[in-house]
Order: sequence, then structure tokens, then C-alpha cells
Amino acid sequence: MHPLDNSVLPSLDELLDGQSLSRVVACALLRCPDDELPALLAAALELKQRFKPDVITYSRKVFIPLTNLCRDYCGYCTFRRDPGEPGAHTMTPDQVLEVATAGQKMGCTEALFSLGDKPELGFPEMRATLHHLGYKSTLHYLEAMCELVLRETTLLPHPNPGLLSAEWIVRLAAVSPSMGLMLETTNAALLAHDNAPDKVPAKRLRTIEEAGKQSVPFTTGLLFGIGESLEDRVDTLLAIRELHRRYGHIQEVIVQNFRVKPEIPMRDWPEPTRGEMLRTVAVARLLMPDVNLQAPPNLSAPYYDELLDAGINDWGGVSPLTPDFINPERPWPHLEQLRVRTESRGYILRQRLPVYPEFLPTITARSGLLSERVQASADREGYAGRAMAA
Repeated sequence: MHPLDNSVLPSLDELLDGQSLSRVVACALLRCPDDELPALLAAALELKQRFKPDVITYSRKVFIPLTNLCRDYCGYCTFRRDPGEPGAHTMTPDQVLEVATAGQKMGCTEALFSLGDKPELGFPEMRATLHHLGYKSTLHYLEAMCELVLRETTLLPHPNPGLLSAEWIVRLAAVSPSMGLMLETTNAALLAHDNAPDKVPAKRLRTIEEAGKQSVPFTTGLLFGIGESLEDRVDTLLAIRELHRRYGHIQEVIVQNFRVKPEIPMRDWPEPTRGEMLRTVAVARLLMPDVNLQAPPNLSAPYYDELLDAGINDWGGVSPLTPDFINPERPWPHLEQLRVRTESRGYILRQRLPVYPEFLPTITARSGLLSERVQASADREGYAGRAMAA
């Protein structure tokens, strides 16, 4: 039986009417032969167009690597450092504000905070740094820096702090309109995470679920090519789909492909192929036809515009100022090039805020500085306002 046989793949109308793509069929579609790939892409693209026709979004951001000290040792990561290792750093408040202010002048609306997961639990040096800065923990420091950016600039913080308790989700939601945590995988036995206590899937699912209970607009996603099976990829997407169905808070799902770097333990691993990337994005769209779907363009260069054929509706955060500190060897495309290549496929490229338009009422219904900042940044449709967009 061919994966795209009508007896296997529900019709588009059935998908839109609520019939779910099953695990078995999703796995079969990931294995579809090349001659059936165009039909898979066409189905995914049609669902994307019914969801958000003719518009592709991106967030103009600055990347703020608050600290790259981390107690996790993932096999694919070049971001993390141990104390004393070349490149190890924790930014000062002045450095954070300097980057955010420079980004504001360049039309950025998002301050993406990336950092190691609770490094003070593993390193006395980080505890000393936090004591010097006047904070009890890395999360206390992150909270203060989000508030600093919110108060002193027009940028909106979007933190990616790792695992969070219910209390910390409440606290960070008061100073940021959205936050994120990549689920990455539901496979708890991957060698890539063998020495990464914060990458246990059950722990990450708890954080994502707790954000749902609190109606926090949340970004998560799949990282594939790190040793998981095709079934694992589908299971990860299904876990995200289930949480979104239960709470309605997943504002964005990222489909991220592993890229080799010479200095990582996994430097000899094969990268996902172009075909694997297209199939995975398309299956994600079929599984979640009403969720924003993003794929980073810099990780699929030079063919990243082909991802538009697979059903994405967002390019994610792109910075005119700061590099991708997670994948520094993969520069973001110039924003003008991104616009040209997006428009060449027949779409309009629009700048959004770190929180998607349909999730704005969750934020603006509140009182306080965060609500005021979001309302001032958004246009009538919920995208980045003309005064903000560049």
C-alpha cells in the first residue's frame, strides 16, 4: 500500500473537519518515496493556506545569550560552556541593555533570552557570579533582565530558560508575553542526552503542560536527526498536538533539523537530508493544521525557500544585529533576501511580535506594563506596528 493512497491518507476536507492523522499514517508519510513527495507537500501546503493564506511571518529580534554556562552536556551543542572554558560568559545588565537598545534602533521587537538550565546547581562559579550581581538564582536574574528590557526599551522579552516550576511560569509571564521550551524528543534513551538531566522528556512535558494550565503563549518543537527513529519524530509531534488540544496555548511549533559542527561529540553523525526535512515539516502540518509552524531558514540554506512548499507559515526569529549563538556557523539570511525569496513564492512577508496575533488578547486583557507595551507594539491586526516594523 502506498503512503499517499486514498485509503490511507484522509482527504483535506476530512482533516479540516477534525479527522486526525493517525500515528501509523504519519509514520508512513515520513517514509514516502520521492515520486509521492509532491503530493504530500501539496496536501500540507493546502492546509497551510486554509489556516493562514498568503502570509509568512517572522520576528525581528536580538539574541541575548544571558549565560552559556549549563549543567547539561548535549551531544549536539556548541552553545554551552563550563566555567573557565574559552568563551564562557554571563552578561551584565549593562550588556543586556546595550544589545536591546541597539536592536530597538534597528526595528527589532523581540529580545530572545537564551541561557543554560540552572547552571548554579552545577557550578559554584555561577553561584558566585549571581551573588555578585545580587540575585539568588539564574531565574531571578533572568526575571530582572526581562523586566529591565521591558521597562527601558520597546522590545518584548521571550525567554527560553529551560525547565520551570508553576511559580516561575507565573513570574516570567508577568515580564514576557510568551516563552519557549523545545520538547526536542519524547525518546528518553537517546545517547545525545545521556549526560543532560534537564532533557528528560517527561520533565519538559510537565513544563509545557504547566504553561498551558496558565494560558501562557508557548513555543516548542521537534529537534530531529539526533538519533531518534521516525516513530519518535511522530510521537514528539503527537505529544505537542495533545497538549495544544488540551490547553490551546501552543503558539508555535518549530521543526528544527540537526546540523553537524566540527567541535561537537556528534560531529560524525549524518545530517537529515533535504527530503527528510520537507517530509517532516509536511507531516507536522498535516498533524497540526491549525498551529503556527516554523522552520529556521539558516539551518536549511540555501534551499530554505522550499520549506514554504511544505506548509510552514513562519521563519522564526531573524536578527539584523546578533548572530545565532546556538548555530553560529549558520548565519541568518539578510532580511531583504528573506523578503525577496518569500515574495518570489507568492507570499507577503510580515513582521510579527514574539507573541502571535491570535494570542494577543491573552496578554492585553491584563493590566500593567507588559500589556501596555504589547498594545503599543502591535498594529490593528496584531502584527508589529508600522512604527516598530522596519
